[in-house]
Amino acid sequence: MLLTATYPRRVVAVQPVERTYAVRTYGCQMNAHDSERLAGLLEDAGYSRADDEAGRSGEADVVVLNTCAVRENADNRLYGNLGHLASVKARRPGMQIAVGGCLAQKDRDVILAKAPWVDVVFGTHNTHALPALLERSRVQAEAQVEVLEELEVFPSTLPQARESAASAWVSISVGCNNTCTFCIVPALRGKEKDRRPGDVLAEVEALVADGVVEVTLLGQNVNSYGTGVGGFGEGLDRGRGNSAFADLLRAVGRVDGIERVRFTSPHPAMFTDDVITAMAETPTVMPQLHMPLQSGSDRVLRAMRRSYRSEKFLGILDRVRAQIPDAAISTDIIVGFPGETEEDFAETLRVVEGSRFASAFTFQYSQRPGTPAATMPDQLPKAVVQERYERLIALQERISEAEAAQQVGRTVEVLVGEAKGKKDGASQRVSGRARDNRLVHVGLPADLPEADRPRPGDVVTVQVTQSAPHHLVADVPAEPTGGQPLRVRRTRGGDAYDRRQLASCGVPVQGSAGAGGAGGGRAVGLGIPTLRAPVA
Repeated sequence: MLLTATYPRRVVAVQPVERTYAVRTYGCQMNAHDSERLAGLLEDAGYSRADDEAGRSGEADVVVLNTCAVRENADNRLYGNLGHLASVKARRPGMQIAVGGCLAQKDRDVILAKAPWVDVVFGTHNTHALPALLERSRVQAEAQVEVLEELEVFPSTLPQARESAASAWVSISVGCNNTCTFCIVPALRGKEKDRRPGDVLAEVEALVADGVVEVTLLGQNVNSYGTGVGGFGEGLDRGRGNSAFADLLRAVGRVDGIERVRFTSPHPAMFTDDVITAMAETPTVMPQLHMPLQSGSDRVLRAMRRSYRSEKFLGILDRVRAQIPDAAISTDIIVGFPGETEEDFAETLRVVEGSRFASAFTFQYSQRPGTPAATMPDQLPKAVVQERYERLIALQERISEAEAAQQVGRTVEVLVGEAKGKKDGASQRVSGRARDNRLVHVGLPADLPEADRPRPGDVVTVQVTQSAPHHLVADVPAEPTGGQPLRVRRTRGGDAYDRRQLASCGVPVQGSAGAGGAGGGRAVGLGIPTLRAPVA
């Protein structure tokens, strides 16, 4: 079903100029990937990315807010940002504001009722329509609301403009078949739909050709892959009795040129031993696992409709560590679910203590209209939830600090990222991720020639010298002092970063035959007729 609406607009004449865009992302990795697709669609239509300052201040000609609906504060953030953008738009004739993502799918007309200066509202199933909706709103001088109830175009078939030249998201499925009582996502993203493995492998190969060395496979429940599509002989060497996801993981890991493979997020109920074996036996699959716990209480897990119990969860972690001893494991935990007692919370603390997570994403339960949990009795007072939350944070901080301290003295391989740490400039450091996904700040010798500095996308081998709960430090000695010297390995990812930098300066570079345009060329299209950015 397609829901559309239009709202009148005042026509404003503006001078012809090149139009810029900025995409702001809220929420999960799926949203981050969707935002890269939105950026690719806009660039394919002739828009150019606004500089960082213009993007932050809202001074771009088109500002897209890609929203999340999982937490109540997502609503507050959206409308707070829209309030700021209203004043920006009032002094910038021709500016357009678009709201998409899960909250747009859920609220639809509510957004325009609260923020009538918004030009376009689109849902999770029709991201591909953004350029057309912007153009229609501009030409007709009316706000456009278009929300589909079912997926029309699989997002990974759309052009994209990746944030990183060396790393990429690869969506293998969208939607979710589970019915967790706290979660609004299945209602907004629909039932699970899986891509054919041949399509996934073709995308990974195209990304590698474009300079990518690291991919992260994405799905709402990534390890349930295979339930939503047939034809699994295509592109996979099916192991006897193996799950489709285990076989896909091995196949992606065998793609020539790929160096790092990650995935997120699996579901404990469907996490099988063959996936652990595939991780252990595939050198390119990283020793890292994000395994959502949500609660350590079996009673609460039952109320959440999470179809596993605490002992099964702990057993999964034991089997992972038996085959992958250095695996860093992270998790998600909700505190204050309706009816959670002090005894239930004590069970969560017990499981967290036993799990020894490297890190945890912890949340206070948030009532989401439309979910079964929102109408459950025994909603907990804020003060009770806050006190328990602080106890959980204190425990996990202690565990994270102890786990990180065990890394001091170890040699790690760090894939240098494009994002910089707060102190990187002043401390002569670069930052990136170790194989186990820990953040590492690498201190470079002050006299290191510019030509020898690692580029984003290159790999440095260093010895960890300091630790903190949420990062490691590897300061490299300027002269041999018993510490390990800096070893830099140039990669195709670093070459792709160089090409992107040259292209951003207007220097002609040879385009790459990849999906995403990180090599400096325009985002790859699919032969579909495109809309060009209006000159106003």
